[in-house]
Amino acid sequence: MPSKDFDTITTQPAGRADECCLTIPPTDWYSSLAAAGLRNPDVHGPARYWLQVEGSFTRALQHQCLHSFHVEVQGEGFAVPTLEEARHLNIPARQRAWIREVRLCGDGVPWVLARTIIPLACLEGRGRRLRHLGNRPLGAYLFSSPDWQRGPLETGLCNRSLDGQPEVARRSLFHHNDRALLVGEYFLPGLYR
Repeated sequence: MPSKDFDTITTQPAGRADECCLTIPPTDWYSSLAAAGLRNPDVHGPARYWLQVEGSFTRALQHQCLHSFHVEVQGEGFAVPTLEEARHLNIPARQRAWIREVRLCGDGVPWVLARTIIPLACLEGRGRRLRHLGNRPLGAYLFSSPDWQRGPLETGLCNRSLDGQPEVARRSLFHHNDRALLVGEYFLPGLYR
């Protein structure tokens, strides 16, 4: 049985006609690509490469660009994660965390919607930097620090309500000692089609 994340995230409007599609739909999470593939064989299609990228996802996106890569911060601040996210992070329900939502754009086009949940314990000491990334990619911070180790990847199947919304996603926990943060990456169709 997959785990579910029922919250919908709405990005800030920028005035383009396709802005309504740049939201994260409710997502069913599976412990592996194979498990998700039993429900939707499309994960074995063009998106498969992106679902399995090892190392820095940001670096892989940068290599895909012809001209430029940039991060658009859609929102960040203290908020309450979804119940499913809190359970996954093993933090109390209703405990606030630093939540960062961004678009990862290649050659001026949004390719990925990302949502990161950073529990309060991760913001202590050097972790304070996580609140001040601005338009810098989170991956650059995580993969430049030997303190953070990535856990197993999960595959998400998105329950889309609008054309153009993400269809598939991936997420993983990053651990530092007894602390963990959750990074979810939701693929817009333009990335792999």
